[in-house]
Amino acid sequence: MKPCVFIHTNEKQWLGAVVAAHALRRHAADPGGLEVRLLEAKDYPFLRSRVGQTYRSNGADREWKYDLQSFTPLRFLPPELMKYAGRALVIDPDVFAVGDVQPLLDRDMQGKAILCRTLEGGEERRSKYASSVMLLDCARLEHWHCERQFTELFEGDRDYKKWIWLELEARDAIGLLEAEWNDFDRLTQETRLLHNTRRETQPWKTGLPVDFETAKRPAPFSPKGLFRRLRPERFRSHPDPRQEQYFFSLLRECLDGGIVTEATVREEMQRDHVRHDALELVAKAPPLAA
Repeated sequence: MKPCVFIHTNEKQWLGAVVAAHALRRHAADPGGLEVRLLEAKDYPFLRSRVGQTYRSNGADREWKYDLQSFTPLRFLPPELMKYAGRALVIDPDVFAVGDVQPLLDRDMQGKAILCRTLEGGEERRSKYASSVMLLDCARLEHWHCERQFTELFEGDRDYKKWIWLELEARDAIGLLEAEWNDFDRLTQETRLLHNTRRETQPWKTGLPVDFETAKRPAPFSPKGLFRRLRPERFRSHPDPRQEQYFFSLLRECLDGGIVTEATVREEMQRDHVRHDALELVAKAPPLAA
């Protein structure tokens, strides 16, 4: 069975997912040996069916919203789609190949069901797993049933963060990936999968109104502080210009190759899914090496 890379996404991150799929194919030594599929939230109505309902996340009650990252439960769908056989690589729509992923797909998993890396940050975060990039041995994940387990969030039987951080999996079923296979906003010679994981600095969103919830710190009472509270939050520039350039060079290839059209990009700009100067940045983006 041919291994498959699944990119889960929704309407807000669709163009990022298309660019991510192109990056995988352009870097593949054998493009014909690699299947790439988009998992689009719009095709799974159960994600919208719970909008406005309460679920548990890290022990607290939250309201389910169909927002920037409402696709994340689809991380757990690939084993079902693969009929619990073969290998799957599942990635977020803001993960871009910088090299060939075939060596990862061919890796000896040493009996593990999942290979992924840990989160960055303090000791507590480093004890949790990042499910944003996972290599899956689907035959070992027959207990994954995405829609049923999504429903459990709202019945009080499942905690979202524990699900996403893989805390509900047996520890000995999980193996570790090197950081370069899920490089968090870091682009080096070793990077193989670049992850623009900081939502507020995703390169194709700069300048747009933020469309996800953020933790707000109370500003001091002053005219300036009041202005900060009233001013709409916007996506900021990525601190590494090379990562912004890489995305728009990939998008340039998508346009040149007919993968997307200029009209489609303009429509995404009008919907505030893509920054409004995207085509200007495409025009300036240098071509990537073959």
